[in-house]
Amino acid sequence: MSPYSPQDLGQDWEFKILRSASGAFKRSAFLRQCLDEEARAGWVLVEKFDDARVRLKRPASARDRDAKLDLDPYRTYVGLTPQAQGLAIVAVVLGISLGILLTIVLLVNMH
Repeated sequence: MSPYSPQDLGQDWEFKILRSASGAFKRSAFLRQCLDEEARAGWVLVEKFDDARVRLKRPASARDRDAKLDLDPYRTYVGLTPQAQGLAIVAVVLGISLGILLTIVLLVNMH
């Protein structure tokens, strides 16, 4: 990871990490779409850490335009959050388990 330079810190920049719980930044089209959305709030790519995290920066003066945006300029996740992804996995596992249980009950009742 690249360190923050004194120049970065001394020139009134804001930084944030944008995350994808599913590692969707591996798809360049998805990464480009996210960066285009972030650019509307003044954010620019500093570096891509991996398929799940990118570092962005913007001039602190970009805050003045935040009220006119239709997105949260300080969002830190795109797509599902880790909590939502976990709940989705639990729901799928429970749904499959229920389906198997119902199949067994129906088979037992048929005999």
